[in-house]
Amino acid sequence: MLEELSLFAGNLLLGAVLGGVGGLFGIGGGLIAIPVLGLLYGMDQQLAQGTALVMVAPNVMLGFWRYRQRNSLDLPSAVVLGGSAILVTYATAWYATIISAARLHFAFAVFMGGLGLYLFWNAARKKSLRRAQPLLGPRYLPVVGVIGGAISGFFGVGGGVVAPPALVAFFGMTQTAAQGMALALVSPGALIALGTFAYAGHVDWHIGIPLAVGGIFSVSAGVALAHRLPERKLRLSFSTALILLAAWLILRG
Repeated sequence: MLEELSLFAGNLLLGAVLGGVGGLFGIGGGLIAIPVLGLLYGMDQQLAQGTALVMVAPNVMLGFWRYRQRNSLDLPSAVVLGGSAILVTYATAWYATIISAARLHFAFAVFMGGLGLYLFWNAARKKSLRRAQPLLGPRYLPVVGVIGGAISGFFGVGGGVVAPPALVAFFGMTQTAAQGMALALVSPGALIALGTFAYAGHVDWHIGIPLAVGGIFSVSAGVALAHRLPERKLRLSFSTALILLAAWLILRG
C-alpha cells in the first residue's frame, strides 16, 4: 500500500511539472511526457503516447479556456481549427497503433529534432514572424487544422507546437493568441486519439490518471507564466530541450 501511494504521489508531482510546462508553451505537456515515460517506466512508443494522452486531453482543454480568458480568441475560428483537425486525427492515430513501436519511436525522435531545430531558428531570429497584414484569410485555417490534427493523431502530440508559428506568420496572430488557438485545434483530437490508443490497449491508466490530475492543478499557472516571462528566451530553452531529447531518443534506439 505504501509503495502504491508513493508511486501515485510521484506521478502526481510529475503530472504537475508536465502540466506547468504544457501551459507555459501551449503544448499540454505531452511532447515532454512521452520520452519521460519511456525513460522512467520503460514504455514502448505506443504505450508512452497513449498514456501521455490521458494527461494531455484535459490539460489542453483547460489550457484553451485559460488562454481565452487572457486573449481575444475568435471562437468560430477555434471551431474551424478543431473541426478540421478531427477529420484526420482518427486515421493517423489508428495507423500509429498498428505500426512497429521501433518505427514510431524513430519517427517521433526525428519529428522532435526537426521541430526543435525549427523553433530554435525561429526564436533566434531578431525579426518577428508576425506581419502587419495577415498573408492568409480565415478560409485557409482548415489547412492548419488538418496538418495539426494529422500530427497530433500520429504522435499523440505535436499539433499544438506546429500550429502557432503558422498562425503567427500567415494569419497575423500574437504568439500567446496563437498558442491558445493551437490548443483549440488539438483539444477534440486529443480525445479521439486517446480513445483510439485505449481501444488498441496502449494506455496505462494507473500512471496516466495521476499525471492528468497533477497537470490540471498546474496548467493554469503555466499559462499565467507564459504571459509574464521573456518569450524569446523561453523559446530558445524549450527548443534546445527538444533537440537534446531527440538526440537521446535516437541514440537510445
